[in-house]
Amino acid sequence: MHFATLPSDRAIDAPQSPALSDELLGTLTNAEFAARVDRFARGLSNLGVGPGGVVAVRLPNRSDLVVAMFAAWRIGAAVTPVNPALTSGEVTYQVQDSTATALVTFDGFAVEGVSSVTPEELGATEFESLPDTPLHESDLALIVYTSGTTGQPKGVELTQANLSAMSATMIDSLELTGADHSLLILPLFHVNGLVVSILSPLRAGGRSTIVGKFSAQAFFQAVQTARPTFFSAVPAIYSMLANLPPEVAPDTSSLRFVACGAAPMPAALIGEIENRFGVVVIEGYGLSEATCASTANPLRGVRKPGTVGVALSGQAVKIMAPDGSLLPVGERGEVVIQGPTVMRGYLNRPAATADALGDGWLHTGDIGVLDEDGYLTLVDRVKDMIIRGGENIYPKEIENAIYSHPAVLEVAVVGKPHPVMGEEPVAFVSTKAGRSLTSAELLEHVADRLAAYKKPTEITFIDEVPKNPVGKIDKPRLRRELAAESA
Repeated sequence: MHFATLPSDRAIDAPQSPALSDELLGTLTNAEFAARVDRFARGLSNLGVGPGGVVAVRLPNRSDLVVAMFAAWRIGAAVTPVNPALTSGEVTYQVQDSTATALVTFDGFAVEGVSSVTPEELGATEFESLPDTPLHESDLALIVYTSGTTGQPKGVELTQANLSAMSATMIDSLELTGADHSLLILPLFHVNGLVVSILSPLRAGGRSTIVGKFSAQAFFQAVQTARPTFFSAVPAIYSMLANLPPEVAPDTSSLRFVACGAAPMPAALIGEIENRFGVVVIEGYGLSEATCASTANPLRGVRKPGTVGVALSGQAVKIMAPDGSLLPVGERGEVVIQGPTVMRGYLNRPAATADALGDGWLHTGDIGVLDEDGYLTLVDRVKDMIIRGGENIYPKEIENAIYSHPAVLEVAVVGKPHPVMGEEPVAFVSTKAGRSLTSAELLEHVADRLAAYKKPTEITFIDEVPKNPVGKIDKPRLRRELAAESA
């Protein structure tokens, strides 16, 4: 399918049913949603945007971000979602690199040579009928920028066909119907928020409620008010929810399941969330380059905490050796993916695209292992692996051992430069509210869980382990700080 037609299709099928809700606009019915999309589309068209163009959308989480995205698709353009927290230089880089000719923003931010407009201005557009635009599944839909941990961010090109395949898979695997209602708490500049919490429920005939900014203290009130059937979050959010005071006992009876992605979730944390809040946690794995998710623990059937589940329908997930051969069950190697959700490529970066896709597989940069049932366990990132005196050390293995201590809330293990050993594993740990812990106690706890060479040589207790904008633990920042310290 082509998502440009979805608002009008919904308006025809059920004009008065709810589509989107937020704190600014309240609830938009399907008819109101479709009309607002057409009005925004006319406004963008008046700015000269047309088929093959690109619109940059720099907005906090709100319904108008979704409206602007569908409006761009309505006139044959693609969208690059921009994180509002980026610096002016970072925004300018993304807008110019994506070749956007229009920027929808909330505060008048401008980039030279690019038309800047607010949602309020688009909403006030004098509406006229729009010209018919040829629509094809091969049309570029999204240019999503990677976090840029290894240099300048790259634009991941996702087509309408990618979005169609991914949303169909989500609907199938999560059994989404018109009765489903997602609560969006993840940022809409990331594919998880866009695909799992917006496109999939809307395509299924359901609805979405958008929360402006996540707050652990206010979150369950939003759940009790909106009565969603699911939400998607990242491990850092679940850690904060698990750390709420014991007296917090929300009504979660509306939730069929909750999803987790973006980073591996410790099995102990999954159990804590499920037992405390009475929900089913569906953990999956994917990346922007594969449009969102490639594996997931099944909604029905065996869920294996500590794994990220089995390959989703239509996708192949394998383990590859450095020589390009596929490895058998039980052997570690790089996770590679094939299927209709794999990106078209990196925008204007043929060499990077060839590196990622050149042999017909999407190379993820993640190290994993498949068990005899096809369940994937992520061992670590290729770039996160620590080499200590010639021994390969996987930080995730150390993190899992530390996470098993009942006082630990979050942990990040990274390599610290060492003049003799090359690198040493060091741990940054935050503890649960009201709990205290010493390095000696933690080392004693992991003593029978880790070989001596894997034990962290330093443990630093911090109030909060740093995160990047999409909620992943920011290991590059920790490594930079350690490198500066060592220098």
